[in-house]
Amino acid sequence: MMRSGLVSTRRYCSSSAIAAKKWIYAKVFKGEPTQHNFQLEVDKLPALKDGDILAQAEYISVDPYMRPYMMAYPAGSLMIGGQVGKVIDSKNASFPVGSSIFGQFGWRTHTVCNPETMKKDQPYLLPSFGNLPTSLALGVLGMPGNTAYFGLLELCSPKKGETVVVSGAAGAVGNHVGQIAKNLGCRVVGIAGSDAKCQWLKDLGFDEAINYKTANIFAELKKAAPKGVDVYFDNVGGQISETVIKQMNLYGRIAVCGTISNYNTAIEKVSDPLRQMVFKQLKMEGFVVWRWNDRWMEGIEANLKWINEGKLKWHETVTEGFENLPMAFIDMLKGGNTGKAVVKII
Repeated sequence: MMRSGLVSTRRYCSSSAIAAKKWIYAKVFKGEPTQHNFQLEVDKLPALKDGDILAQAEYISVDPYMRPYMMAYPAGSLMIGGQVGKVIDSKNASFPVGSSIFGQFGWRTHTVCNPETMKKDQPYLLPSFGNLPTSLALGVLGMPGNTAYFGLLELCSPKKGETVVVSGAAGAVGNHVGQIAKNLGCRVVGIAGSDAKCQWLKDLGFDEAINYKTANIFAELKKAAPKGVDVYFDNVGGQISETVIKQMNLYGRIAVCGTISNYNTAIEKVSDPLRQMVFKQLKMEGFVVWRWNDRWMEGIEANLKWINEGKLKWHETVTEGFENLPMAFIDMLKGGNTGKAVVKII
């Protein structure tokens, strides 16, 4: 069932447990992740000290970046990731019981921490979302939303009338980028992996959408962007990006957000783009969204305003049950989600 803004909900049999549970990165990824890469364990929580809070996970995020990032961690580490939680016990006046928070707590049901002593990734209280679900703090009103907002506006500076191409366009970041570009008066072309996703992008207001699994991307992009491409927001890398870069206009701008095409496989061999970069005088910049930590709430407030004005639509694919986190992660990496993939814990 779809929930939307839009949400796809999946229900699976799950047993509840009082003890804190966590998913461990049990076996190093080689190729596509499988259930064998993960191990469910029970965690004993310490008693709260002055300044501590106890947070219970309500929603946990699954994102493409987790696949390459976990390669830097040894087997036996906690799976990384953000979550929306509820403070259920507190010895910290700034985080009273009942508060909704965002924290980089990883794949665990309960977390004890002192927010003020954490050197990085400090949890924060969620601003009021009105009648919107708090799960949006993992998507359009969180890291993916800010990735779209800052990545497009700060690195690409799209202008009215320009053509913007977005790869991975049906994902949490890609569809958001396209909608911002439309709000700015741009022509927007999305590249996605199914006819259904392409139709959804058109429903969001994208001018054209290309199914990379069935189309001749070069030929279809020529039709979709007859005046060439001014801005390319790249979520996938590989041959798709090679094709788009060949159709970039003079002084085109490229924001490199991800390379999901090679997260599970060997890196694709593509032609050297430097000739295109030089003679078209292109600007290409990779980024991670944390560089704008000092402006974090700016992005959330701007995206919330667009939602309230009806200028930004959201879609979530929700998997239910903590035990189904690995399955949701694996499915997301295969393109099984539309919009943001989250797991509902309680």
